[in-house]
Amino acid sequence: MSDMSESTGQDTSKTSERTVNPWLRAILEYGPIIAFFVGYMLVRDMSFTVGGREYEGFLAVTAGFIPLQAFSTFLLWRVTGKISAIQIATVVLVAVMGGISLWLNDERFIKMKPTILYVFFFLVLGFGLLRGQSYIKVVMDHSVPMEHEGWMIVTRRLALFFLGLAVLNEGVWRTMSTDAWVNFKTFGLPLAIFIFFMAQSGVFKKYGIEDDDEAEKAE
Repeated sequence: MSDMSESTGQDTSKTSERTVNPWLRAILEYGPIIAFFVGYMLVRDMSFTVGGREYEGFLAVTAGFIPLQAFSTFLLWRVTGKISAIQIATVVLVAVMGGISLWLNDERFIKMKPTILYVFFFLVLGFGLLRGQSYIKVVMDHSVPMEHEGWMIVTRRLALFFLGLAVLNEGVWRTMSTDAWVNFKTFGLPLAIFIFFMAQSGVFKKYGIEDDDEAEKAE
């Protein structure tokens, strides 16, 4: 990101503070997966022949989802001025696993994408914990200031949570229908992540650090 900031002549600190309309951010972040869900519902019973190969509706929607996810992430970077490692990893895995699914005409690979992504997060967070560091703090500390001990607690819980999501995704796609997996991916996973962070409110409250600006206002 430092190279990007220097090449555009922008100050990194200013870029990180760029405010974005919440609705626009939500559309860019969740629009692709909602579009995938709607597209799948429309063409799930159809098949398409491309280059002499027949593709089921699920893979046809996957083909459209790959560039849509990449373009949406690019726009999010343009309007916010920054992009997280999580977003980069997501785009790369969507492109790689989706591409393999299309190449082999096998939907299993794109269904494995959440598993690989969550295992990757588990390993990264676990590596940080072994070093006594919280990599989540790097991502969230600017918006939720908290003591180191608090971040370590949340990081340990989040690492195990991601591992659980990876196992759960494997169980869903291997034992249930594609319809069930699409619903799980579209609604189940985001809801689970939302509930997880809501459940950490006690930790954020106990170890939270009052922002300097807010402290000055209180005085």
